[in-house]
Amino acid sequence: MALLEIDRLQVGFDTEAGLLRAVDGVSLRLEAGRTLGLVGESGCGKSVTAASILRLVPSPPGRFLGGAIRFDGVDVLALARKDLPRLRGRGIAMVFQDPMTSLNPVFTVERQMGEVLALRAGLDRAAARERAAAMLTTVGIADAESRLALYPHELSGGMKQRVMIAMALLSEPRLLIADEPTTALDVTVQAQILHLIRELQRLSGSAVLFITHDMGVIAEMCDEVAVMYAGRVVEQGPVLQIFERCRHPYTRGLLDSIPRRGVARKSELPTIEGVVPSLLAPPPGCRFAARCAHRRGLGAEPQRRCVEVDPMLQPAGEGAVACHFPLTAERT
Repeated sequence: MALLEIDRLQVGFDTEAGLLRAVDGVSLRLEAGRTLGLVGESGCGKSVTAASILRLVPSPPGRFLGGAIRFDGVDVLALARKDLPRLRGRGIAMVFQDPMTSLNPVFTVERQMGEVLALRAGLDRAAARERAAAMLTTVGIADAESRLALYPHELSGGMKQRVMIAMALLSEPRLLIADEPTTALDVTVQAQILHLIRELQRLSGSAVLFITHDMGVIAEMCDEVAVMYAGRVVEQGPVLQIFERCRHPYTRGLLDSIPRRGVARKSELPTIEGVVPSLLAPPPGCRFAARCAHRRGLGAEPQRRCVEVDPMLQPAGEGAVACHFPLTAERT
């Protein structure tokens, strides 16, 4: 049995313009000790999917419209509110993408880590301080004892992110959700944070759900990949298959946009023309059809099918793809 199973999850937000379906039928599986990458453009539903796992979707305006989330066999969406603290922290922990908004600016690092340990482990102040300092050392923060007395604004961006990772790991979770943990960090610090997460996973054996828009990070960190577009998973499979034999034109577009040697300027990189469709009123056919260069290379009848019939995920190699006319090995 998978540690995490998401089955046809649907999440919507009530807006003045109507119901926005941010996540529309997403299904994912993650085994213990494995890393699943969730990749796609901003606004595709990655972070909402992650927040749903921890029941952190604000209600109102957000609401669950259907589907199920099972963690270690337990239906997360059916849990009573009083049982959620047991899930959060001990079972699942999350590293958010912006530590500046996740850390409380008026409390010291010690105060914030101490609250986690008091709530999750029942430790007194002295024991909590010792455990917090040890965890800061584990995540690579030098002189951990003195750092405990600092406020978030006194830390660098990389150090704040390390504190967030330390807080997430205090309760030794079985699943770590990392929501774009290297956003706004310079390249050197990004590499350090990615290496840290990989090493901590190796030592603890925890599963990791890694959310990003960076295919290069996916290649480095993940065992399997799920590609999201406009609220849906359009392709999933082992990382090697996705990079060497991807089947969905959107995945191909993401891979083509990775900077390579010999490309001097960003403007020289291939781009995906057009914009993501509105999730208030998605088109009837494939949601990527209006931007799909592959569709434009087909005949008139296939094009009609693309814009009229909604494609479902179908087996492709060791994974699955939602495309009426998936790319062949020759086309990738």
